[in-house]
Amino acid sequence: MQVRFGRRSGQAKESQGMDCFEKEEIPYPPLLPSKEDLQQITIIPHAEWERIRDSLNRLTREAAVLRAERAAKKKMHVKSQELVKHWTNTYAGMKEQKLKAKQKRDEEIEAERKILDLEEEIYKEGERKKAIESAKQCQFYQTERVKHFHSGLLLSRVMKERDVQIQYKKNAVKSDKKWEEQVKLNDEKALKEDQEKEEKRRRERVALSKDHLKQIKEHKEEEEARKKSEEKDAEEIKRQNLLYEIEMKKNLSKKQEERDASRKLFLDSMHDKNIIRAVEQQQQEEEDEKIRKFIKAKKRLIQMRMDKEAETHRLMEERRGRINNFLSKLIKEKLDTEDLIISRDISEADAELEKREKEKHEKKQADLKAIADYRASVMKNKEEEERQRKIEAKEQLQAILKADKIFQELEKEKSLKAARERLEIQDAHIQQIAINKCNAKQMKEEELDYWKLTEALTVEKEKEFEKYAREVINFESESTKKYAYPMVKAMQEGVGGGRGPPFVGRGGIRPSYQATDATGVQLPFFKSQGSKYNDFQKSKRRLGFTW
Repeated sequence: MQVRFGRRSGQAKESQGMDCFEKEEIPYPPLLPSKEDLQQITIIPHAEWERIRDSLNRLTREAAVLRAERAAKKKMHVKSQELVKHWTNTYAGMKEQKLKAKQKRDEEIEAERKILDLEEEIYKEGERKKAIESAKQCQFYQTERVKHFHSGLLLSRVMKERDVQIQYKKNAVKSDKKWEEQVKLNDEKALKEDQEKEEKRRRERVALSKDHLKQIKEHKEEEEARKKSEEKDAEEIKRQNLLYEIEMKKNLSKKQEERDASRKLFLDSMHDKNIIRAVEQQQQEEEDEKIRKFIKAKKRLIQMRMDKEAETHRLMEERRGRINNFLSKLIKEKLDTEDLIISRDISEADAELEKREKEKHEKKQADLKAIADYRASVMKNKEEEERQRKIEAKEQLQAILKADKIFQELEKEKSLKAARERLEIQDAHIQQIAINKCNAKQMKEEELDYWKLTEALTVEKEKEFEKYAREVINFESESTKKYAYPMVKAMQEGVGGGRGPPFVGRGGIRPSYQATDATGVQLPFFKSQGSKYNDFQKSKRRLGFTW
């Protein structure tokens, strides 16, 4: 509830409150500001002021209360969590203890697994090293030179064993005649078997030679038949080529005749078109002449009709005059009622006559207009056709000029494109030559590096082989040095394991050579005394080879 306090307008009254204030000297300033109009001031009770302030600050106060409650709850929650965090008799505590125990067990198992994996890795590494050493040893034993050395070792052992057996046989021989006879019989039997085997091999060689001669003869016959068939095929091909050329000439002549016929037909059609165009033009002129004559005749007929109509009109006027005269006489003679009837009939007859005259005039005007429109449309069509023909001729000429221009531009572009392609090909060739030179140089350098590495590897392998061979020779020489020559000979033959001549400039490498046939076996190391067939082609023909 608002209450206004103030003084009424009128004579100002001195304020005793201020005098009392000045006299009593109150130590605090006045509540009202100075120089204020008291009539413009609203004074409200304190309770009302508190209510207004509370209503204005209600939302802010409620929000502050809610924030305080939320902060208190959060603080209480944090305090509760801190309090029960280390308890072990709760569900969360027991779960956490179980998780920690499980994590500890997993860590211990993982540590044991790592130790086992490490041991397994060490064991596998050892196995891999053993496998690599075994593979290297097997590979070393599989080389041709080591195999040759082992064959020398085996030869030395066989020689040693043979001498031992010979010495044993010498010591075990007895002077028994039956045994000597048996040995003699065995020798004769073995000699006879050898002779039979030799005879059998001779017969087989003779049969094989006959078979070879027969195959050679068959190959010669097949070669002659093949040559004859090839000659026959060549003649047939020549005949077919001749027939093809004749047919092509016929086709060309036929095409030329067709081209000439088509050209002739085109020229004839153009001539016919010109004739037809001239005939049409003549017909058109005749039609125009007919139209002009028709128009003149029409005008003449119209004039005659007008003259006839004028004559008819004149006769009708005369007749009307006569009728009028006659009627005037009748009027005088007949009664007044009859006079009215006659005058009405006359007016109707005049109206009918005027109507017919009007229809005739309108029909004549319509005919004249139709004739003029037809003449104008025909002349307009002629002009339009002529204009269209000129436009088409001009467009055709422009199209031909444009096509010629486009053809010239295309030819120019083709020549420029060919020149550019030639330049590009020349640049590509120059670039390819430079690349080939660089590649050849690089391949040469790589080949030199390869041979250097090969020589180094050969030297290492030679050292390894000599070490191994020396150890074997020393071990075998402990019993006797009589049979060590094959091993010494095999050790001194050079590296490579082949059967060819050693390369002096390649570290003493002895390469291998393979046969050029399908077997691909290694060629022997012995040298032949030479062939009595020095001609290679003759040898091939002798053996039946035709390629």
